Amino acid sequence: MTGARQSAQESDLSDEECPSTSSNTPGEPSAPDLPGYYFDPEKNRYFRLLPGHNNCNPLTKESIRQKEMESKRLQLLEEEEKKKKRAARMGFNTSSFLRKSQLGLLSVSSYCRLAHELQVSCMERKKVEIQSADASTPPSDPFSLILVDTNSDRLFTVNDVDVGGSKYGIISLSGLQTPALTVRMHKNFYFTNRKVNSVCWASLNHLDSHVLLCLLGFADTPGCATLIPASLFTSNHPGVDRRGMLCSFRIPGAWSCAWCLNVQANTCFSTGLSRRVLLTNVVTGHRQSYRTNSDVLAQQFAIMTPLLFNGCRSGEIFAIDLRSRSQGKDWKSTRLFHDSAVTSLRILQEEQSLLASDMAGKIKLWDLRTMKCIREYEGHVNEHACLPLHVHEEEGLLVAVGQDCYTRIWSLQDAHLLRTIPSPYPTSKADIPSVAFSSQLGGEQGIPGLLMAVRQDLYCFSYI
Repeated sequence: MTGARQSAQESDLSDEECPSTSSNTPGEPSAPDLPGYYFDPEKNRYFRLLPGHNNCNPLTKESIRQKEMESKRLQLLEEEEKKKKRAARMGFNTSSFLRKSQLGLLSVSSYCRLAHELQVSCMERKKVEIQSADASTPPSDPFSLILVDTNSDRLFTVNDVDVGGSKYGIISLSGLQTPALTVRMHKNFYFTNRKVNSVCWASLNHLDSHVLLCLLGFADTPGCATLIPASLFTSNHPGVDRRGMLCSFRIPGAWSCAWCLNVQANTCFSTGLSRRVLLTNVVTGHRQSYRTNSDVLAQQFAIMTPLLFNGCRSGEIFAIDLRSRSQGKDWKSTRLFHDSAVTSLRILQEEQSLLASDMAGKIKLWDLRTMKCIREYEGHVNEHACLPLHVHEEEGLLVAVGQDCYTRIWSLQDAHLLRTIPSPYPTSKADIPSVAFSSQLGGEQGIPGLLMAVRQDLYCFSYI
């Protein structure tokens, strides 16, 4: 074969080589895969995948997949623009649903689902202006993680920096009001050249008074779990939660962390390690270790009962009774199983059910009384990332960002997919959005909606 033919990107199949057109009828979802060939749905034809010239062939499976995903993303963005024109009818439609519900033509559950679906579908993306404490140097570092506090008036951020590593900051959401969406980024005090594996708010002095971070160790530097007072980012008064109050505990590399709000252990936090769970009391420094059979990738404490739920790489979910000793035989009080690594856990308010997601893209709702899966939420995409779940029970919504960079919103009650939100940027493993959802973004008088951080930008999807 000549060099010119080797560098060709596409090569049509001859009539003898091409499979029967009956296998590609429009009614079928996709054409059968043929080794060494690629089927273009737009041209309705097969093309040969060639090795290319100088080991450079743009027509690869990865590039084809990327092209298809980008085409889908642009199509969804175009559909969103069309939805804006229909948003004006939202008030009329909501009133119509309410009237039908009052007349008995709609059940309460159907009314709630339709009202939520209408509200969520009409959420419009608007860019948020981030005002820095130093106006001469506007924020330019890309977001890798955002985490809203309990009252939804502060946003803890982890930003990647050009020289490697991360820096932390807190954004005040008090100015997040329509029509002008403005927030204030407070001065950043901390920088680390280590990877931030897990973050959660910690209530040591009062609700969400600190931030707990787990940093991955490297070379001769051990991993650590660090408590940073949130007031360090916002307070200008000397003697109030100054740097001397920062607590740091050496640990092996941690995959996950959680802070306990149960009254029996409300000064403790947990870290999920490789084949071990480590429970640490911040005040006394006492530690309790529980050996496991697999890496612990997700954790959450129950509030009403002294239980710590853990999700493992093996797919196992188990609960630790905090009253039991680590050397005992029966400290695993609950055991559930997924077919893939569990990456996120969320206990619902009544603590009778548990949401879990895994690396196969499965999101399941488990009944903790019967130990059975009672609902599955379809559409989530994950292959190997630790992606969080976001639950808002008052609004009856479940939110998750997939590895395909799409943010999906489901009805918590019936698992109906209400909205699929594409990223404003092309799909990339390095640009998976981080989101936060609340019914009061900005505090008690705030707006309900979704915050999305991607690259250097922050977007708000609000509905009223």
